[in-house]
Amino acid sequence: MTGCSVKCVGVVGLVKGGTVIGSARCKEFRTHEGRLKAAHNLVQRGITYLCVIGGDGSLTGANLFREEWSGLLNELIEQGLIDEDAARRNSKLHIVGMVGSIDNDFCGTDMTIGTDSALHRIIEVVDAIMTTAQSHQRTFVLEVMGRHCGYLALVSALACGADWVFIPEMPPEDGWEDNMCQKLSENRADRKRLNIIIVAEGAIDCHNKAITPDYIKDLVVSNLGFDTRVTILGHVQRGGTPSAFDRILASRMGVEAVLALLEASTDTPACVVSLVGNQAVRLPLMECVQMTQEVQKAMDEKKFDEAVRLRGRSFENNLSTYRLLSSQTARSELPNSSFNVAVMNVGAPAAGMNAAVRSAVRVGITEGHRMFAVNDGFEGFYKGQIKEIKWGDVGGWTGQGGSLLGTKRTLPAKHLDKIAEQMRIHNISALLVIGGFEAYVGLLELSSARDQYAEFCVPMVMIPATVSNNIPGSDLSIGSDTALNAITDTCDRIKQSASGTKRRVFIIETMGGYCGYLATVGGLAAGADTVYIYEEPFDIRDLQANVEHLTQKMKTSIQRGLVLRNENSNENFTTDFIYQLYSEEGRGVFDCRKNILGHMQQGGAPSPFDRNFGTKVAAKAIQWISRTLKESYKEGRVFTNSEDTACLLGMRRRAMVFQPVVQLREETDFVHRIPKEQWWLKLRPLMKILAKYKTSYDVSDAGQLEHVTRVRPKESDASAGN
Repeated sequence: MTGCSVKCVGVVGLVKGGTVIGSARCKEFRTHEGRLKAAHNLVQRGITYLCVIGGDGSLTGANLFREEWSGLLNELIEQGLIDEDAARRNSKLHIVGMVGSIDNDFCGTDMTIGTDSALHRIIEVVDAIMTTAQSHQRTFVLEVMGRHCGYLALVSALACGADWVFIPEMPPEDGWEDNMCQKLSENRADRKRLNIIIVAEGAIDCHNKAITPDYIKDLVVSNLGFDTRVTILGHVQRGGTPSAFDRILASRMGVEAVLALLEASTDTPACVVSLVGNQAVRLPLMECVQMTQEVQKAMDEKKFDEAVRLRGRSFENNLSTYRLLSSQTARSELPNSSFNVAVMNVGAPAAGMNAAVRSAVRVGITEGHRMFAVNDGFEGFYKGQIKEIKWGDVGGWTGQGGSLLGTKRTLPAKHLDKIAEQMRIHNISALLVIGGFEAYVGLLELSSARDQYAEFCVPMVMIPATVSNNIPGSDLSIGSDTALNAITDTCDRIKQSASGTKRRVFIIETMGGYCGYLATVGGLAAGADTVYIYEEPFDIRDLQANVEHLTQKMKTSIQRGLVLRNENSNENFTTDFIYQLYSEEGRGVFDCRKNILGHMQQGGAPSPFDRNFGTKVAAKAIQWISRTLKESYKEGRVFTNSEDTACLLGMRRRAMVFQPVVQLREETDFVHRIPKEQWWLKLRPLMKILAKYKTSYDVSDAGQLEHVTRVRPKESDASAGN
């Protein structure tokens, strides 16, 4: 970028955590003299474009610096440190901000760079604790970071199914001590061997008195006599390798920041690049800073509901989902709707399915329904493998990978008679299907058969859950984030294995069917040189150009190369073919190794993102089912055959939306089992640019400057799980 230099503070890089270029809380910059010295340094280097990555303090300071810029230049002229020509050449300072903070405490964005990686560290610790704690029947109190914001504590509690959580924005009412102990006691009586309590470091009660882990421990020990341990995670949360989500987020935000700088004019206010849903947006920096400061003001004034509202729609949704799942209403006092709701998994297993089932079951019970689990997908459905599932049956499911219900790829079309019979036998009033492309096709087949079978004239909704992320109507699917992390971790290890050896190129095959999402986004996160996918056809000339490009790079100081190939990218240019081609053409410059990742990409324990995405989306789906059941209940029975009662719930750009599956037909390539349009294809030029290819970046989707108060539509749930 000609005439533009970029300064980064506290950014998560591709492989290394923290910040490679260093970061500091500079006291001197808070003084006028310090900013004058900084201005002199920039003018000497001809820097007039600044990208600042940090928290609200860094961004506020950067904005002040911009406002003072012309005055600082005049002072430098008066002191004889620069001449008028230098001041004229550097007369305007353009600033764009990116928020880097593990606390996720900045208003206007759903996720800040570093937050997802911190959640990974927390959940790794919780998962490790749970194995030992269950053997010893213990209670654990975990303190996580968040002096002014409870995001990490709240989302961690959702991700591990914690018994209780303390956050600054939701102080417990008087008498919370007895309520908490009663709940812990009830859970232990339900044969739950482990209790987890998560505390944000800034947790307070309704009188602004600090709630500490040691106080909670003493309370549990004295009231219940439970063996209780305290774990304070501290700066462990800041360390480690960045997650796949953070790598992609930082890369996407970085591009948007550069575009914002290039488009900046004299009248453009300093902006901050934010994430809303799955979309990058630009917001005036000071509007976001002021709203962030209003949150703290509301908390100081004990206006906690206002503080939660100011935190944004994503935070509100996390909190409302947690309240739903931790309902303290006695089971006997729950409403009774007389509706039976079935939940099932269909297709290949995907990490996060169990979290979605747990959430659906518990929210459904809270809403008064009887919940039924269908084992082994549509195959189990027609065989009658259906049983009622209770609150305690899904305890501990959130962190388990695969599908505990069992899942098959069987489609329902050949078994409609038997499935209708089972729905009649069990009086199923609504159906929640969690799964991949087979789940989507299966729901289409059920909705198409409504004319023949009245049993299918009930509310039906599908939640996308597949590592391939190939479902029309949704930018993201449960399970794909876990798969991306598995690919990224493996690529990191593979590249590291060659450390200290001669130059080496790795050819890696990923899953995904015909969908190149895992290969492309995994390649971007892992720093791939080339990624081959079905959606972007390639021929032998492209392969030759890629080999030559990589050969030239490897003749420099670069030691390792990485090439990813989607499993169905081309039937003739196989992984073996590409491996042999690179091996032959690179002879004398580098050698090659190949690796087919296979089913390890389905992951073990689901990532924090998939746990929370599954939890929140399933809760939303059940609430939709409850509303639709009430609307379609007439004359003692449920009956509905309208298109909008057989839906897919997916994230589209900024919002979670319910879309009739019939209307998604036109968006689907059924032969190759992919959507006709896929948002992530716009990331491919970025991947090529980072691999040092000369190419142009599509700026048609670049964000326009908006206002923080108008950024969130009513149904936005933009963290998509975080």
